[in-house]
Amino acid sequence: MQLPYHHNIIRSSFLILFLGIQTFKLAAQDTSETIPRVGTTQKIGDVILFVLPVATVGTSLIKGDNQGVWQFTKGFVMTEALTYGLKLSINKTRPDLSNDNAFPSGHTSTVFHSAGYIHRRYGFKYSIPAYALAGFTAASRIDSKKHDIVDVLAGTAIGLGSNLLFTTEYQQKHMELSYTSFDGNYTLGFTYKF
Repeated sequence: MQLPYHHNIIRSSFLILFLGIQTFKLAAQDTSETIPRVGTTQKIGDVILFVLPVATVGTSLIKGDNQGVWQFTKGFVMTEALTYGLKLSINKTRPDLSNDNAFPSGHTSTVFHSAGYIHRRYGFKYSIPAYALAGFTAASRIDSKKHDIVDVLAGTAIGLGSNLLFTTEYQQKHMELSYTSFDGNYTLGFTYKF
């Protein structure tokens, strides 16, 4: 049985929320060799990690861009699967020696996926704030000694790369031409939406 499209959107939203919670649990289950020091910059980066993807997919939902929500979800799942698959298989030690999940940066891949989605789907001018937040998050990971530049660059490549596979440009209907005829009368209409 084929579910209505809005049911797929709701399932996608729950999948994003579930993966976010699982990602948080994975980070929370790490065994630390040293007690990590969490500064303000790191806390802000942690908040952006959750706020940016939720705001991105929420904006697409509000806009009624169901196709975009589905594209975001597919890219998000690929980004997270690739990121955490690499983290668990490579086992690179973090600069602060807290664990061996440094490569690639999960924070960076997630926020750059969101920024890249906005850029590819809606255009560069709309993605500037998202790129600024993603850049701040990446810098916060280096500043807090959770990652080095290689980890962050790899996360950036994964996040942006997933959009190349799944995200297409948003095609909004700007112009509409209509024609009707009734009892010998003809009407030609033109509508433009800004």
